[in-house]
Amino acid sequence: MREAYIVAYGRSAAAKSKNGAMFHERPDEVAAQVLSGVLKRVSGQFRFDMVDDVIVGNAFPEGLQGQNIARTIALRAGLPESVPGQTVNRYCSSGLQTIALAANQIIAGQGDIIVAGGVELMSAVPMGGNEPTNNPILEDQNVGVSTPMGLTAENVAQTYKVSREDQDAYAVQSHQRAARAQREGKFEDEIIPIDIHKVEYHADGPQVHVETFDQDEFIRPDTNVETLHQLPTVFKSDGTVTAATSAPLSDGTGFVVVMSGEKVKALNVKPIARFVSFKAVGVDPKLMGIGPVYAIPEVLKSANLTIDDIDLVELNEAFAAQTLASMRETGLSADKTNVNGGAIALGHPLGATGAMLTARLLSEMKKRPDTRYGMVTMCIGVGMGAAGIFEMVRE
Repeated sequence: MREAYIVAYGRSAAAKSKNGAMFHERPDEVAAQVLSGVLKRVSGQFRFDMVDDVIVGNAFPEGLQGQNIARTIALRAGLPESVPGQTVNRYCSSGLQTIALAANQIIAGQGDIIVAGGVELMSAVPMGGNEPTNNPILEDQNVGVSTPMGLTAENVAQTYKVSREDQDAYAVQSHQRAARAQREGKFEDEIIPIDIHKVEYHADGPQVHVETFDQDEFIRPDTNVETLHQLPTVFKSDGTVTAATSAPLSDGTGFVVVMSGEKVKALNVKPIARFVSFKAVGVDPKLMGIGPVYAIPEVLKSANLTIDDIDLVELNEAFAAQTLASMRETGLSADKTNVNGGAIALGHPLGATGAMLTARLLSEMKKRPDTRYGMVTMCIGVGMGAAGIFEMVRE
């Protein structure tokens, strides 16, 4: 059977939505800069015109993110017109889904070199202006499909008995781990610096200048439990979930290059990791955050592995409540899960998250020569979960 390998990866730093570094940027321009940087990381005799397809995940493909953004990203990144593009939407797992699609397309013999990734600038999403589009018949059949994400987190906290104290402590841990990783330069390998436009307002009018953006914006090194305990809950007056234990609205993008084993050898390219398996599942929409609990066993089964075989895990921290519940129910240990922090401290740019987590996972596994298998997993809006497994290629 043909094999699919990741031969390059990279992500942008994550920015605050609406008031962060990418507020004045176009999603396709930001993504094109990162994609161009990732393509330049491919070793051997690789050329841009060898790419068979560009698959980009996006959770809100409308407005500035509409018009099949994958195609515009590919062209702006310097790929020739002969390279097609497709935009994929499975909400929060879109970026991971594209990697699975690329790998499976290669395994099936329908390509040799495919770019996969995602982009989401929530700054550019016209969420507040959208009219409700939920199917009224489905609403009558399953009232959970329109449950707000924050309430699903409250439901998970109540059902799986995740206390406010545990959520606060976990959020502090996420920031502490991310702060340490940033301080030690652990993110430098995976972050592709991009140019952003900074606007300053003066009496004689606004002034625009270009700056380099390469540092994640959400990390709060001084976060502590005492401060978090004072925050009000935001989704239920008698609930446990706060803004500090929820992933912030974020802007970001990330990409990988997936290549067949045959092409790796022919082009003398150094592979980084082998794609092993991917699985997406459906769960009760009212308990959306529990998706990894069902996705992880399925992907392990398909890979003929056990949870003990997995050395490192990137579990998207949509909320501390669902992260803790997922870890407890699947047996994931804290010492190998989100070792450099997670979305609470590093952001969750929806359709880009899967690709950005993959970059974080592979970057950390490269630094740990004793690791073999890594996993990326997340919950998905409207009641789903996804998980993907990668195997590092060692010398």
